[in-house]
Amino acid sequence: MRPDDLTRRRFVRDTAITAAGVATGLSGLAGPARAGAEAPPQAPPEILNYNPAMEYRRLGKTGFMVSVIGLGGHARSNDAERAEVVARCLDAGINFIDSTGSGELHRDIRALGKRRDKVYLALSETDREPRNPEYRTAAKLLGTLDDTLKAAQLEYTDLWRITVYEPGGRHTFDEACAVVEALQKAKQQGKARAIGVSSHDRRWFKFMIEYFPALEVILFPFTTMSKAAPSDSLFPALRACDVGAFGIKPFAAGSLFTGEREEDLKRARLALRYILHTDTVIPIPGLNNTAEVDNAVKAVKERRELDLKEKAQVERMSERVWACLPDRYAWLRDWEYV
Repeated sequence: MRPDDLTRRRFVRDTAITAAGVATGLSGLAGPARAGAEAPPQAPPEILNYNPAMEYRRLGKTGFMVSVIGLGGHARSNDAERAEVVARCLDAGINFIDSTGSGELHRDIRALGKRRDKVYLALSETDREPRNPEYRTAAKLLGTLDDTLKAAQLEYTDLWRITVYEPGGRHTFDEACAVVEALQKAKQQGKARAIGVSSHDRRWFKFMIEYFPALEVILFPFTTMSKAAPSDSLFPALRACDVGAFGIKPFAAGSLFTGEREEDLKRARLALRYILHTDTVIPIPGLNNTAEVDNAVKAVKERRELDLKEKAQVERMSERVWACLPDRYAWLRDWEYV
C-alpha cells in the first residue's frame, strides 16, 4: 500500500479501533494460551501490529496501545540499513516510529513501504517549528504540517508533536497558545490523530499539560541519570492529566557506550529496563542495525527491577555519561530529576 492510499476511510476506521482500545484498556492484552487450549491467542483488535512476545501500553488519553519500545528517528543508518531496522522492528511487534525532520520522515516512509498501516507514525518538522522565531503562530505551524504531509504523500499523521527546543522561559504565553491552537486545528481537520509537544524544559512541560488539557503526548529526555524529582515531579502531572510520555535520548546521545560491542549491548538493555521500570515513560531509542533491535526486544523480556549489582552498574554508567557528555548535549544534565 502506497502512502497516498492512506485514505480518510482508514482514518475513521483506525479512530474507531482506538476508541475500542480506550474502552477495554489493558484488559485486551492477550497472554500465552492456557494449557489445553486448542486455538492460539488472537491478536487484540485494539493493538496495532500485535506480537504476543511484545508488551503494549496505553498511551494516555490517545487510547493508542503502543509497544513499550518505540523506534526513534535519529540513527546513523542509511536507507538500506534503515529498511532492515524497520522491518525487524515490525516483525518484533514494535508499532511506534518517531521521525524528526523531512529527511527522517521520507526515509521511514520508504522503509515502511506497504507496511505503513502497521505503525503509529509521529512527525515533527523541527526547523519550521517554534525554535525558529518565524514559526510561532498557529497559521505558520499549520502550513508546516500541510507542507510536510504533502511532501511525504500522507493525508494525516498518527501523532503531530511540535518541537520546542528552547527552555520554556524563552517563549511567551501567547506563543504557547499558538502551539496548542495549531495542534487542535490539525486534529479537528483530520490531519493528526493525536497531538503533543516535545521540549527540553521540564517546568514548561508541567505548565503545558496542566493548563492545556488538549495535549495528549509529550516527549522528553530520559536516561539512566534521570529519576523522579523528590518534589514537584512531572510524573504525578502526567498521570493526573492522562498524558502519554516518550523518552528520547535513552542512551544519552551515545555517551553511555564504550565502543566494545557486547558491553554496549548489555548497557543498552540495562538502560531500557531502567526506563521501562517507571511504567510511564516509553523509550524510543535510535537503533542503527538489526542486532540493536533484537537487543532492545530482549530488554523487554527481561525483569524490570534491577538487583543491587545492576543498580551499582547503572550508577557507574551514569558517572561515565556525566564525564563523556558532549557540550552540545549538556542540556541533558537538566533532566537528572523529572
